Amino acid sequence: MQIFNQNKKAYFNYIILEKLEAGLVLNGQEVKSIKQGRASIDGSYVFLKKEEPYLINSNIPAYQPKNAPFNYNPKRERKILLNKKEINYLIGKTKEKRLTLIPLKIYNKNGRIKLELGIVKGKKKTDKREDIKKRDDQREIERAKKLWG
Repeated sequence: MQIFNQNKKAYFNYIILEKLEAGLVLNGQEVKSIKQGRASIDGSYVFLKKEEPYLINSNIPAYQPKNAPFNYNPKRERKILLNKKEINYLIGKTKEKRLTLIPLKIYNKNGRIKLELGIVKGKKKTDKREDIKKRDDQREIERAKKLWG
């Protein structure tokens, strides 16, 4: 499994309750661009429109060979492929408990581009401060281990 992009801010800004694997509807040039590592899912989210999930605000630039200009929108909506049962589950979760759907990573699985979705809840400022403090404490412990062997 090769990870092409990861949404690192999501792990800091949200509490991840569940993870789901989904497919993406892409053009051939978008697949090439993702495999080159040019995709970005920072700041993107999943929107359920007419009971179909779409990836909004993700930036996947076109793979362009040198002299080939064409009209392309890198931030277009991309349809997410899920089973009807999974879509109904997501609709229930987002409406009932006021949770959000965030893409966590784009990766390759058996030759196909997959998207890992997270059902998340936003963290409060105090939770973020605690995470920063834990990270700083862990960094200090690692430094002390290196010094004292």
